[in-house]
Amino acid sequence: MPRDQIDERYFENPYYLLPNDQVGQEAFAVIREAMRGKKMVALGRVVLAKRERIIMLQPWGKGVMGATLRYGYEVRDQKDFFDDLPDVKIAPDMLKLAEHILESKEADFDPSEFVDHYEEAVVEMLKQKQAGVVVPKGATAAPAANVVNLMDALRRSIAAETKPAAKAKKRAQGQSEMLLPISGKKAEEEKPVARPASKQRKAG
Repeated sequence: MPRDQIDERYFENPYYLLPNDQVGQEAFAVIREAMRGKKMVALGRVVLAKRERIIMLQPWGKGVMGATLRYGYEVRDQKDFFDDLPDVKIAPDMLKLAEHILESKEADFDPSEFVDHYEEAVVEMLKQKQAGVVVPKGATAAPAANVVNLMDALRRSIAAETKPAAKAKKRAQGQSEMLLPISGKKAEEEKPVARPASKQRKAG
């Protein structure tokens, strides 16, 4: 079937597949390239951890990548969550400000930049406990305010990026010292509520 027919919410775990002997390499390559040319994928069944899963196979470099898929009942219908949301009319100037921020923050995806800070903090805390160091308990952060003026927040975000750079340039013309902008405290914005797309499997 065409690759674009499969909703990404159904993707679960990826696997690399390759032939286990030279005899099957030619057939493997022929099927792989035929699928690549037609931009199609194949679906099959595989048993992993004593459970049958649906697996999608697609060309990936010189091999094939298999991705296990969730069953239909494991994915929640978006209508159950999104249908009650009102249709919001977006002001053009607010949209332009948001687009400007997106452009200024644009970067290439690099998975090596992502770090599990929570896991690192837990490991460090355990090391300190093993060394006999008393670990102080951190204060509970105050909850963020629920009401946020989005327009003001967007303007503050842009001002925080442009003002330090302008000041540094002005001072550099008459003075020889190097000035580095110091970021101040920003107002915390309201975070959207995250809902898991997949249903949790009941134990037992």
